[in-house]
Amino acid sequence: MGDLTATLTSVVQYVLSFDATVMLPCVIFILALCFGIKPAKAFRSALMAGIGFVGVFTIFSLMGNAVGPAAQAMVERTGLNMPAVDLGWTPLSAITWGSPIAPFAIIMTLVINIVMLAFKWTKTLDIDIWNYWHFAFAGCLVYVATDNFLLGLLGAAVADVVIIKIADWSAPMVAKHCGLPGISLPTLSSATFFPIGLLGNWILDKIPGINKLNADPETIQKKLGIFGEPLMIGFFLGLLLGLLAGYDIKDLLHLAIQLSAVMYILPRMTRILMDGLIPLSDGAKEFMHKRFPDRDDINIGLDIAVAIGNPAIISTGLLLTPIAVLLAFIVPGNQTLPVADLANMAVFCSMIVVACDLNIVRAVIIGIPCLIADLLICSNVAPLITQLANNVGYDVSSSGGLVTAFLDGGNPFRFLLYQLSTGNVIAFVALAVVAVLLVFIYKVTKEHVYGADQAAE
Repeated sequence: MGDLTATLTSVVQYVLSFDATVMLPCVIFILALCFGIKPAKAFRSALMAGIGFVGVFTIFSLMGNAVGPAAQAMVERTGLNMPAVDLGWTPLSAITWGSPIAPFAIIMTLVINIVMLAFKWTKTLDIDIWNYWHFAFAGCLVYVATDNFLLGLLGAAVADVVIIKIADWSAPMVAKHCGLPGISLPTLSSATFFPIGLLGNWILDKIPGINKLNADPETIQKKLGIFGEPLMIGFFLGLLLGLLAGYDIKDLLHLAIQLSAVMYILPRMTRILMDGLIPLSDGAKEFMHKRFPDRDDINIGLDIAVAIGNPAIISTGLLLTPIAVLLAFIVPGNQTLPVADLANMAVFCSMIVVACDLNIVRAVIIGIPCLIADLLICSNVAPLITQLANNVGYDVSSSGGLVTAFLDGGNPFRFLLYQLSTGNVIAFVALAVVAVLLVFIYKVTKEHVYGADQAAE
């Protein structure tokens, strides 16, 4: 067992050593060939998708590099001093891949997806292998908490199935609002919040006054003219963050122009990516239709980064950044100093924004209680994440000895799985409540998600 684990781990770590901008085009090329696309066309499609991914991740990284220092400056200005240090998702993913459960979780995730497709239990073909770490991390929490390897794998499996189903559920709205037809987004850190966004949006619809507030990019541009264009919004949001960070004029303008560039360029990178993915999507649908005449509905599962280019998502993420710092200061029981994950706020809020039809005001309102939950949960699981880090040899001494991850560590879905694995009675009651709520949300928002015609079918 030990030799097998070591071999699988080394193979997985080698594969994952490839950058996502290399790995994803390789997967796309192989899948395109499997779907009967001619080699030359498959190669061009993969290369075009690779170029798109390079563009998306480069601009997304630019945003992180711009917002990260500003967020850290805001934290320092508040004088916060919390015991649990926010590592962010990058070290957390590395810690996860170092766990013995990770290689088995990857293979299991692939098998589960294939089985679900074969039995028509999903429409999502999840090719975003690098992000399988999200499912593996759920399994790691369960494994560390229970010291039961099989229970850890079960936790990862449940996470996989649930998120793939949510990806199916959200795909029509992703196509409508993000311009990504034939694409679904099974990234756990964002997909978890899609049902919450739907429920919050439904509730806000019932509140007089608030239900009249609409701040989607199209409405903003109509009302503000040239000042409502995405690049202008990015510029003014950059000024706001820079002021909150205490920047001088030079740094203030630098941040503003960088965020203006992000708002302008990122959607264009997404279009290049889609040019590469369309042949694969069409090939997958044709392949499935030939063999299964009733299956021309396959969606390609991709990283949430492909949706981040939407101006409403970026704007909401930037607005929630200072709010998260303020909440860390005032929420009772919080022990986490949010720093590293603040630059990743757009990922956190993306599916909330989609569920709210790109209404920034509603997304911010719904995002606030979600951030509070994230803070409390990531503080609660900090000892568990620290233990996981120590188990794989990650040095936490420079972080003061207690580490967590604000957004991924605070994810409520993973937290529920972890609590269920420990036999927590309250968690089982919460599971029943969540199940009832999900059925309710699906029924009352079906027309909103699928449109009147599809909802009536």
